[in-house]
Amino acid sequence: MNIRSKYCLLAAVACLSVITSCKKFLDFQSPSALNIDQTFATTDNTNNEIISIYNKAAGRSAFGSNLAYVLPAGADDFSAQGAASFDPTQNYAISNYGENSNTGSLFDTFNQLYAGIERANIACKYIPLSPAYTGTSASDKLIMQRYYGEALALRALFYYELIINWGDVPATWTPSADAPTQFIKNTDRDSTYDKILDDLKLASTYVGWRTDLPDYGSFRLTKAAIKALRARIALARGGYSLRTQTHTMERRNDYQKYYQIAFDECNDIIQSGQHQLNPVYENIFKTLHSPTRYDDAHELIFEIAMWGGMNDSDLARSYGTGFNNSPTWGKAGGGPNGVPTYFYEFQNGTDARRDVTLSTYLVGDKEAKSVNGLTGLQCGKFRKSWTSFTSASTLLTFGVNWPVVRYADVLLMYAEAANELQTNGVITPLQALQLVQKRAYGTNPIPVTPTDKTGFFNAIARERLLEFGGEGLRKYDLIRWNLLAAKINEVKAKLPFLTAGASTVNNPYNYVPDYVYFLPTTFGNKECSTEESTINLYGGNNNVAYYTANTAVPSGYTRSYWRAQLGIWSGGVLTKSEFITDPNRGFICKFQENKSELLPYPQKVMIENRGAIIQNYGYTQ
Repeated sequence: MNIRSKYCLLAAVACLSVITSCKKFLDFQSPSALNIDQTFATTDNTNNEIISIYNKAAGRSAFGSNLAYVLPAGADDFSAQGAASFDPTQNYAISNYGENSNTGSLFDTFNQLYAGIERANIACKYIPLSPAYTGTSASDKLIMQRYYGEALALRALFYYELIINWGDVPATWTPSADAPTQFIKNTDRDSTYDKILDDLKLASTYVGWRTDLPDYGSFRLTKAAIKALRARIALARGGYSLRTQTHTMERRNDYQKYYQIAFDECNDIIQSGQHQLNPVYENIFKTLHSPTRYDDAHELIFEIAMWGGMNDSDLARSYGTGFNNSPTWGKAGGGPNGVPTYFYEFQNGTDARRDVTLSTYLVGDKEAKSVNGLTGLQCGKFRKSWTSFTSASTLLTFGVNWPVVRYADVLLMYAEAANELQTNGVITPLQALQLVQKRAYGTNPIPVTPTDKTGFFNAIARERLLEFGGEGLRKYDLIRWNLLAAKINEVKAKLPFLTAGASTVNNPYNYVPDYVYFLPTTFGNKECSTEESTINLYGGNNNVAYYTANTAVPSGYTRSYWRAQLGIWSGGVLTKSEFITDPNRGFICKFQENKSELLPYPQKVMIENRGAIIQNYGYTQ
């Protein structure tokens, strides 16, 4: 046995030995001394190694921050504003497509994903060689096969995240100690996609359904999670991507083959009856914050569990609803903000998702709610007030999990694939779409859906915008549809109308006020719609900012910028509009089509790989 391989395994176990877990499946006792033979000799020891792979999906460099909202921001749902002195090494540069190879978060994420792949490669090599796998115990072999399936699936997840962000990333399928060279060149993404799709197909035969694995919950991969991940990857493989050779967005001629894979996998999940939609949209996200589960329907198919220290998340501390020196909640929230036009994509007063997805208020002194302007909308799916934090707590992170796959995604992937193939499965594509819509609109009428192929696709694309805002999917959806540039330009075309309001004729935003006026109201940590509707606005609260307010501040009220935060008009002329026109602070101010769809390889990676990796187009070495 290669000594380096032994050290790789020992390092993985040593890292795990310091973890204190609040998730049941993560509790274990690490063996005090392991060599490579002992590591996979028993099902218990192997389970520890599988947990060490899950470990690499957690933490700020992975789904605790960077893969959740730093890298995925920059679409028509959420984006981070730049700065007057634009710094390409800061996280906001990624959202504005102005990053460079020295942007710190890129290296941290790239490095952590490959660390996860290394651990998975070790497991994928040694599990089939284990005496627990090859021996006479049928029960041990079934368990070991399940662990093997989990390792294959986690490796696929890590490679998928690398590909959608960097493209033709180096791919290796063996432990680094076995590789003939450590300096691996770029690998064609199509071959990597095909490999992980095959791996996921095999993995789904080894891992059982949710009801077969009651201890797994949604914290570990079950059959439905693996099938859903395979469907997502198949749609990416069948979609557009920025090609290294041509420097243009292209998709392959055999793309429908991959839509068929997505259709088949989603059809199996729907037919299984293992998962349903949570009847209360808000409860999906509350479940991610608390040991108390509000998801009896099991809409959450797979979530990344976070549990303290390096393996916790910033999802309530640095992302989500804002708290500013609140006596109870302290400081929290922020991150990328909702795009101002996104607020008005939701049907006013009828779509339950808006008040969950977008917080229009900040909680401050005396627990009073103050109104954010249109450029300060925050992602309400993550809230410090939903955690177990108390005013006496010294914690800086709060164990908030990240949703990787939920059943609504399965339904909408199914509808998209079925529409593309013009086929039906266990339900029609329209039925799948309308299941999601009916949950959102409740007793209100749902939108009328076009029946032609293009019209139905547009309805799916819009529904995914409304359903998954702030969940890290929109940017990559738009890329695989080759619509990222178009949607960014669409927002840029809407913003002047939103800013101008009633000063222009036939403006769809002419009802939006420049300012709103509010009286302090106490935050009660109640349902999202209740907290929004109880903001005491002058003129009455019709779900915030859907009325015309006076220009003079009414007695006793505080004025807050709303439309005027986007720009000031005087005499029909836009006199201030940094959010629209500023080259450093404007909305997605650095995007370049046929370049920005991929990130640059981190400079540290280029140096360490000694020129083996070719930098992505348009970026310097």
